[in-house]
Amino acid sequence: MADVMNVKVERLLINYKTLEDFKKFQAYGNQEESMLRDLENNIVENDSESPFYGIYIGNTLVARMSLYKRSKKYDHYFDPPQDYLVLWKLEVLPPYRNRGFGRKMVEFAKSFNLPIKTNPYIEASEFWEKMGFKAASYYLERDFGENPYIWMPEGVKEAEQ
Repeated sequence: MADVMNVKVERLLINYKTLEDFKKFQAYGNQEESMLRDLENNIVENDSESPFYGIYIGNTLVARMSLYKRSKKYDHYFDPPQDYLVLWKLEVLPPYRNRGFGRKMVEFAKSFNLPIKTNPYIEASEFWEKMGFKAASYYLERDFGENPYIWMPEGVKEAEQ
C-alpha cells in the first residue's frame, strides 16, 4: 500500500490516457459527463493548460479533481473581492478512500493561497468541514441550485450580500 506522504499531486496531461483513467471513476450524472466533455474538448483544442490534477500510484490514477482559477470580477463570495479557485469534482477511487488522498488534494489546492469555492455533495459536507471549509451564506440569486462551501486564507472573509 502506498503511503500518502510519499505521493504528490500533479497536473494531469490532456490526452487519451487521462480520458481512459477518468472513466474508472464513478459516474455522477451531468457533472461527470461535463468533466469528460471538458477533457475531450481540451484534447481537441490542446491549447490550454490542464485544469485537472491527480495522484498516481504506479500507473493508476487514484484521485482527481478540477481546479479552475476565477477572476475577481466574478467574485461574489470573498471580501475583499479577488481571484479565487473553484475546486470541482474531487474524487478518490473506492479502494483508496479514507487513506488521506482527498486531504492531500485539498492541501494542494490550498497551497496556492487563494480563496477556494466548492460545491460538495451533501453527504461530503463533513469532509469539507474537516478540511477547514465552511458553508457559504446562501443567496438565492448567486447560489441557485448550489450549496457552496468556501475556504479563506488569512485576511479574507466572506462577502456580505
